[in-house]
Amino acid sequence: MTSGEELAEALDAAYPELAGVAAAAPDPVYLVGGAVRDLLLGRGRADVDLVVEGDPAALALALGAEALAAHSRFGTLKVDLDGHEVDIAAARRERYVRPGALPTVEPGAPIRTDLARRDFTVNAMAVPLAEPRELIDPYDGQVDLGAGLLRAIHDASFVDDPTRAIRAARYAARFGFAIEPGTRELLRATDLGTVTPERRWGELRKLAAEASAVAALELLAGWGLIRPREGGEPFALARAVDRLTAAPPWSREAARAEAILAAALGPESSRALAEARPSRPSEAVRLARGHDAIELVLARAAGAEWLDDWLHWRDIRLEIDGTDLTAAGLTGPAVGQALEAALVAKLDGQAPTRAHELRIALAAGDTNP
Repeated sequence: MTSGEELAEALDAAYPELAGVAAAAPDPVYLVGGAVRDLLLGRGRADVDLVVEGDPAALALALGAEALAAHSRFGTLKVDLDGHEVDIAAARRERYVRPGALPTVEPGAPIRTDLARRDFTVNAMAVPLAEPRELIDPYDGQVDLGAGLLRAIHDASFVDDPTRAIRAARYAARFGFAIEPGTRELLRATDLGTVTPERRWGELRKLAAEASAVAALELLAGWGLIRPREGGEPFALARAVDRLTAAPPWSREAARAEAILAAALGPESSRALAEARPSRPSEAVRLARGHDAIELVLARAAGAEWLDDWLHWRDIRLEIDGTDLTAAGLTGPAVGQALEAALVAKLDGQAPTRAHELRIALAAGDTNP
């Protein structure tokens, strides 16, 4: 177990911007959630979440912190404190009027009541910024951290907010945690359909942004909460996309998280492209045309190695343009057709100079009056 003194030293080292908060604060203020969890795990800094038993705006004013964003419904502020983004929330109770609904917030609660509304024991810990800075841990989160267990605080946790199931997969994969058996049963009974698609996909995108995204998606599938892509090993393509987008050039082509989700959950949209075997550069450019970045990344991950060369071929440009052709007498659709013919020739190595481009374009234009 970590002593209060050790925890205070770790807090000061990881979050020096919090040193003067307690002295300036008009109300008791606490570091909570993932920041405390990661301190106890020895992982250093995490996102800074503060809970105040009072008014977040009053705390921000007392600190002279610049407000970056506010969410009045939940009584939260995001502020800049000495160059660091800090979230400040009022300690509160929450009620859910129906499964999957956003909570109704009742500010003015003590810190222990605020901790009771959280998702997992390992995230339901707090450290007061004023002395004595002893760990507040009403649900034995530190014990579960030591055991490598993810445990829901109460049986209705995933009924109130089913997106917590997605977070469970994210945390379990990130930290290598096992799921406590009772929590696993609750997860299997979760109904993600009670939350809006926007909230569901927002949590999935956060999950997919993690280094352990594919492992987390496999957990969700094992609990029956997502349906993976059909055909073959369900997450093979997602793993291939993960490897492909880990470094340039493909890391620059599409958002990794979106590509992983598309690879894992479908729908199938790039099989024909993946199976194509173009014989010429111009054919490769034609085949890739009209496909979005995600489809191209998925096709490359599925084995379309010719797309590595296409990354260079797509940037090839003609030295001539429409002005050259209209000056030579071409008009209307013939101009575009002639330019396309010249580009095909250049891609395939048949138009090495500007003069070649012009001759090929004019010849093509003559055949398309």
